[in-house]
Amino acid sequence: MLPTVCIGEVLAGRYRIEHKLGWGGYSTVWMAHDVQHSKTVALKIMIPGEKGEYEYQMQNEILQTVRDTSNLVTHQGSFLLPGNSGKHHRVLVIPLLCPSRRYRAIQLLVATRVSAAKQLLVSLESLHDVGLVHRELNEGALMWEMPLSVAEYDTSTKNQWLGRPKKVFLGDYLWKRGELVEQMTMPLGLLGSKLYLGDFGLTIKDGTSVRIKEQAPYYLCAPERFHGADPSLASDMWSYMCLFAALYLGNNVFYGNGGGSTAFSWVEQLGAMPSQWKRRFWWPEEVNEPWYENTTTPDPERDLATRIARMRPDTSHAERELVLSIMQKSFCYLPERRITAGQLLKDPSFRAIMDIYQC
Repeated sequence: MLPTVCIGEVLAGRYRIEHKLGWGGYSTVWMAHDVQHSKTVALKIMIPGEKGEYEYQMQNEILQTVRDTSNLVTHQGSFLLPGNSGKHHRVLVIPLLCPSRRYRAIQLLVATRVSAAKQLLVSLESLHDVGLVHRELNEGALMWEMPLSVAEYDTSTKNQWLGRPKKVFLGDYLWKRGELVEQMTMPLGLLGSKLYLGDFGLTIKDGTSVRIKEQAPYYLCAPERFHGADPSLASDMWSYMCLFAALYLGNNVFYGNGGGSTAFSWVEQLGAMPSQWKRRFWWPEEVNEPWYENTTTPDPERDLATRIARMRPDTSHAERELVLSIMQKSFCYLPERRITAGQLLKDPSFRAIMDIYQC
């Protein structure tokens, strides 16, 4: 359970809560003013217990082992916040950034989106270089730079730029006063161009076996994870390529809720899945036998090449061929055949696309 917090409340004697930045299953993120150092920061308040502490421990490992963390969202300090029934919440003090979940890729300039894809790959490579699997690559893990000019203003001026917090008092029946606060929406024109990778609450060392193999949202999850395989560096690369496609094309390339619809979206674009995966799909009642038959080929009306052409009709044939080459190197069913983050950064097709958009 997450703690009750009010706008204007001061935590740890120095962090005055100003607005709500976002929330997830394990945490809520708030914009706060550090009265001790006269700067604006973000506070990530975790649920109590082992799951809440795990991200703190993983961030510490990242800080100790990753050579360059400049593109990763890591804490600058932490403290414990008293909660209900004697429980405590770990609070991570992190840089003030803007969650990407509130913005569809299509709203941003193509050059900004392509640059973000490259920055994300650099971030991912830094984790993979030390054998860490992010495991939960999705839009919620991506955060945009917030202009310093916003952070430097007083609360009143920030509210003029960002909107006053919309809140509802939760009543006096809780263990302490609290408010339900609507998440802030940053005006699109105020977003910076630098992208950061965060949310390390599920990050693991490569080779670690986990109970829950799949990843939500399911249309970003590597197919082998729906067939009993553990998350891996290679499964991260599938998820990365899904995000690359969404950034470049302006929309997701796969779809579905993790059942038959998601599997169908793979098969119609990539063809049959490996026959050795047959009868291992996590949702057996939705299995379609032809998914695993060699005679099943991509639908020419819906395959990757066709989708790229339909979703980016403004591009040349040569550019579309480069993008198709990039996607095909990660959208391989067998994880051992996928390109690595380091290899993709050096890949001629990838570098050519970056050159086109001057990234």
